[in-house]
Amino acid sequence: MEQHPDILDLARQTIRIEAETLLAMADSLDDTSDFRRLVAAIAASPGRLVITGIGKSAIVAQKITATLNSTGTPALFLHAADAIHGDLGMVRQHDLVMCLSKSGETSEIKVLVPLVKNFGNPLVAMTANRESFLARHADYLLYTPVTQEADPNNLAPTSSTTAQMAMGDALAVALVAMKGFSPQDFAKFHPGGALGKQLYLRVRELYTQHERPSVSPDATLQQVIFEISAKRLGATAVLDDAQNLLGIVTDGDLRRMLERGADFNTLRARDILNATPKRIGPDALAVDALALMRRHSISQLLVVDEIGRYHGIVHLHDLVREGIV
Repeated sequence: MEQHPDILDLARQTIRIEAETLLAMADSLDDTSDFRRLVAAIAASPGRLVITGIGKSAIVAQKITATLNSTGTPALFLHAADAIHGDLGMVRQHDLVMCLSKSGETSEIKVLVPLVKNFGNPLVAMTANRESFLARHADYLLYTPVTQEADPNNLAPTSSTTAQMAMGDALAVALVAMKGFSPQDFAKFHPGGALGKQLYLRVRELYTQHERPSVSPDATLQQVIFEISAKRLGATAVLDDAQNLLGIVTDGDLRRMLERGADFNTLRARDILNATPKRIGPDALAVDALALMRRHSISQLLVVDEIGRYHGIVHLHDLVREGIV
């Protein structure tokens, strides 16, 4: 009966081979490489970095394009096969063109390279073969040395695509540093992501999604319970006749009052309320509301403006829904 290698051993071996590939590539980045010069050229260019490849390299090129765009470097993916059938018109005068190819000898790349050179665009080669057609015609070389693919047959693009991906990340990170790309800049490109919301989402965008629970100080226990239950925020504000904020009653306050065995028939909101509730302004960041809730182990905050007007309640569930937590 044929003996198969242990699956976990294969998995560990794959990871180790790819890790060794990355370490060797890191060591190859020295002052003789074109990396520093390329980063400076991309950062100074008024054009984009057009990234192309064929097969698995094309998929990696798409990922690198997405990473660069999200970190402030304009990039465009161009499939090498499409490029030589009309799409090369996407390349503009000031663009740099980066070709990904392990061998640097694929037929599509050999057709594409002279066309790019004729256009006058700077050509960047990302390849594992320094002597390849692609490398010899490039203005910049990103060398991604690969001695062994990770699959047992040494055929499937594994270590080579890992190396390309890591080199693309290194390029993006270097450009982030050179351009001084900040978290605020990152958030501009990710307004729907967690970081974007942490930097931009305001309390006023949350509390308006709810009703505005409130009772008078003379409200009975039944009225208080009804208001808390109806508005589904676990609390209600207590306001006087002039709509001034007197305090808050939470469902926790009700439970603690019941545990003390108080007379339900005589209790009023003024007897239960917390006169020093935690509050936050409508223009405060949602992430600051979360920090305040965590600090005091509470799940809601009264929203009160600078002149003391009560606007509503922001709840922990709002922050969870928006991905802030």
